[in-house]
Amino acid sequence: MTDHAPHTDTAPVAPTFWQAFVYWLRLGFLSFGGPAGQIALMHEDLVERRRWISERRYLHALNYCMVLPGPEAQQLATYIGWLMHRGWGGIVAGGLFVLPSLLILIALSWIYMAWGHVPAVAGVLYGIKPAVTAIVVSAAVRIGSRTLKNGWLWGIAVAAFVAIFALELPFPLIVVAAGLIGHVGGRVAPQKFAVGGGHGSSGRSRGPAVIDDDTPTPEHARFRWDRFLRALLFGLGLWALGIGGLTLALGWDAVLTRMAWFFTKAALLTFGGAYAVLPYVYQGAVEHFQWLSAPQMIDGLALGETTPGPLIMVVSYVGFVGGWSQALFGPQALPQAGIVAACVVTFFTFLPSFLFIFLGAPFIESTHGKLKFTAPLTGITAAVVGVIVNLAVFFAFHVLWPRGFAGSFEWAGAVIGAAAALALLRFRTGVIPVVLASGVAGLVWQLIG
Repeated sequence: MTDHAPHTDTAPVAPTFWQAFVYWLRLGFLSFGGPAGQIALMHEDLVERRRWISERRYLHALNYCMVLPGPEAQQLATYIGWLMHRGWGGIVAGGLFVLPSLLILIALSWIYMAWGHVPAVAGVLYGIKPAVTAIVVSAAVRIGSRTLKNGWLWGIAVAAFVAIFALELPFPLIVVAAGLIGHVGGRVAPQKFAVGGGHGSSGRSRGPAVIDDDTPTPEHARFRWDRFLRALLFGLGLWALGIGGLTLALGWDAVLTRMAWFFTKAALLTFGGAYAVLPYVYQGAVEHFQWLSAPQMIDGLALGETTPGPLIMVVSYVGFVGGWSQALFGPQALPQAGIVAACVVTFFTFLPSFLFIFLGAPFIESTHGKLKFTAPLTGITAAVVGVIVNLAVFFAFHVLWPRGFAGSFEWAGAVIGAAAALALLRFRTGVIPVVLASGVAGLVWQLIG
């Protein structure tokens, strides 16, 4: 890890566009560890070492991104890139946060579809699946320990679990209900909902930053209605051009068009991160459209955990497998179908994230410290804990009883999953070492078997 910059009373020189371009490209290849790890990495780089932005301005931007649907770390990169280098800076920062992961996932998905049934590959995946279940459990514990600080929030989490597990209520309804409860609770019992955020500030003085606490908002970042309308029309125009072009070329019922529409909706529902929206993606992609199977969905999350970038990038895998399985361009062009579908899904999943930043960030820059979304966000985050527990139960069932309760119990998978959970929760081992070790364990079990 790079050492922090020493304290100095002089602000560093503002980075050029191309210096920032190189940094965002590097970040795209190194952003492992999920949103918490990515936010911490950017904090160390941008606040502590390079001092491109002050602690307070960084957290102010983060609080806004936390409220939005979508991957908050990618949106935070977009926000900071936009603040430093206008629109193109935001596009480059947010785009390079995603592009390396897309390319890696396309390659891994290709290998999976072409050679996934080879015994060695199957053995590695056998070990990774229970590790993914442990990772989801770890996410629930991590978010829950930070969020569920009182009986009110525990009640919301339990109610959300019951709603999605037993009552099978749609995820958007749960999010809206939790937000409303948080809004009302913030007025009735504000002390109970004054939790949240919690990414922390060290409070240490690091010297002035390029964008410091008292740095005036640059002209391009000031809110103006004409800019707002231009950004809105441009974003909606891109979306309409994309989905309209697919509809005209292929028809509304075509797989690619359905993917574009479905993942547009999914992009607007990703409150609380990828783990929270995965049940919705599963319901649509596996149960309704049948673009891929339940085991393939679990395998996709396993692959997503081993690549940099937002975990929601697993949707690119879903698109690739769906395009390949549906043989969109005929049986002789399966990889091409997968690549096109992965790109379509990625475009429609991340377009709203860019639009939210370009629309809302100028307003946020003009209202430092005046956001009052904490209570609804806390309610939603509590509900997300319950939804993630439901996802863990779903994964555990399919991993440990792959042929249903009537089939045999996978003892080896249970042992690997328990060891992975112990490593994550007790010894705080990183996700990548756990996934790799579990894959090796699965391969060894396959060879022994």
